[in-house]
Amino acid sequence: MNRRITFPLLALTIILSSCRQIDPNKQVDEGTVEKNSYSSKEIGWSITIPNNWNVISKEQTDKYQEKGLDAMGELVEGEIDVSGLRNLIGFEKDRFNIFQSTSEPFQLEYDGEWQENNAGIKELIYNAYRQQGIKADSTATTVEKIDGLDFLSYTFTIYAPNGDVILNQIVYSRLINGFDFGVNINYNNDSDKKEMMDAWLGSKFKR
Repeated sequence: MNRRITFPLLALTIILSSCRQIDPNKQVDEGTVEKNSYSSKEIGWSITIPNNWNVISKEQTDKYQEKGLDAMGELVEGEIDVSGLRNLIGFEKDRFNIFQSTSEPFQLEYDGEWQENNAGIKELIYNAYRQQGIKADSTATTVEKIDGLDFLSYTFTIYAPNGDVILNQIVYSRLINGFDFGVNINYNNDSDKKEMMDAWLGSKFKR
């Protein structure tokens, strides 16, 4: 079964980022960055990167992915194949407020397969939090429109041992142009959430 499992795991694997200058076009597996705008030809998607947010380095993304795979490896039998995963644009304000996007080829074998896969991923993420001893709640899956396209969306709330909310995580996904396209938004305050949501909701998709 296809599994898009790595991009929603940032809340499990957050580490401090590097502050050195990087070439943003070398940090994405597909697409281009020009000034503060990213565009993907495969997805037909473009987004404006908020001012004063840093593009996440490929090195850091690889670390996120490695730790995410380690967490999932405890719950999934067999090897997890992420050979087709493409890391698209990722940007962050700090280690708690992060936007990341990915795509992965997804060939439908039967009607409803992609929806089943997404439901399974949501359950897998929740179980991964529990496996790590992290208390988390999730909302029901809803449908939200971005530039006229329907995206499945759900939210996780992550709690500290004393019950305080330490992180919120919003996951968006859609099957588009033969790719399982996903966006993950992590935030711990309303101001940074608004900047990321304004950028995401202002996305444009070519038809």
